[in-house]
Amino acid sequence: MNRRDFVQNSVLAGLAIGKVIPEIKMTTPQKAPSPFRLKFAPHLGMFKHHASDDPLAQLDFMAEVGFTAFEDNEMRNRTKELQNSIAKRLEKHAMEMGVLVAHKIYWKEPNLTSGKQAYRDEFLGDITSSVEVAQRVNAKWMTVVPGHIDLSKDIGYQTSNLVETLKQASAILEPSGITMVLEPLNFRNHPGQFLQKTAQAYEICKAVNSPSCKILFDIYHQQIQEGNLIPNIDMAWDEIAYFQVGDNPGRKEPTTGEINYSNVFQHIKDRGFEGIVGMEHGNSIEGKAGELKVIDAYKSVNPN
Repeated sequence: MNRRDFVQNSVLAGLAIGKVIPEIKMTTPQKAPSPFRLKFAPHLGMFKHHASDDPLAQLDFMAEVGFTAFEDNEMRNRTKELQNSIAKRLEKHAMEMGVLVAHKIYWKEPNLTSGKQAYRDEFLGDITSSVEVAQRVNAKWMTVVPGHIDLSKDIGYQTSNLVETLKQASAILEPSGITMVLEPLNFRNHPGQFLQKTAQAYEICKAVNSPSCKILFDIYHQQIQEGNLIPNIDMAWDEIAYFQVGDNPGRKEPTTGEINYSNVFQHIKDRGFEGIVGMEHGNSIEGKAGELKVIDAYKSVNPN
């Protein structure tokens, strides 16, 4: 007797004796819930000793240990083939894409603060091309660093030049629903950068007045630059769209420095933050042991 006849005869036999044969439902295994209550986002290379140098294998490992987001500063410089593959792998694991850097950053000379049209045109061209990349990988945020201060101009003129450029960039971004996030940087690692403080970024975002221009609050940078982390987060809350982290000193994983990440993470969660927290730091220990230490560190500072 074949399988189909066996099943059919069994059902008929059950009906003949007045019994109801229970329906057999097939179930699929459910993905284990993430141990993390914020959307912590690792980057490529952070877990290469466990997952190899293959970016897709690294994404698999990130998902396996419970991370629900991913960020990649260099995404716009990767091949379209790899971008598409990453997007598919993120979708497979139900992971969100975090920031990518949107443009060429000028570390040692003024560009967006200068008011020069050539720099503005270059920046707007980068923003336009980065929209295509962001859409390919389902990214909602892209990082913008305004560049070096212009020592030949008063700070007010520089701010005005930057605001005008960001307004034009916002007009490009708004139809796509993508947000550029302005990142203030600390004076020690990035001397001479125009954008350094939270209040300064807040003022600029208010002047641009667009949903596509917000703040990337990097807790590592702001601990060095100004401290007073939680009050500054609260003051700028309505313009903050994204967080990045790293402990100080060292710019390694939380628990390796002076920042009380348990309190900071609990605070932003209690305030209702549902965005991504980028893990933009190195590992304090090399190899597999260091990678496990990173995972344990985030579990230890996980908010309730």
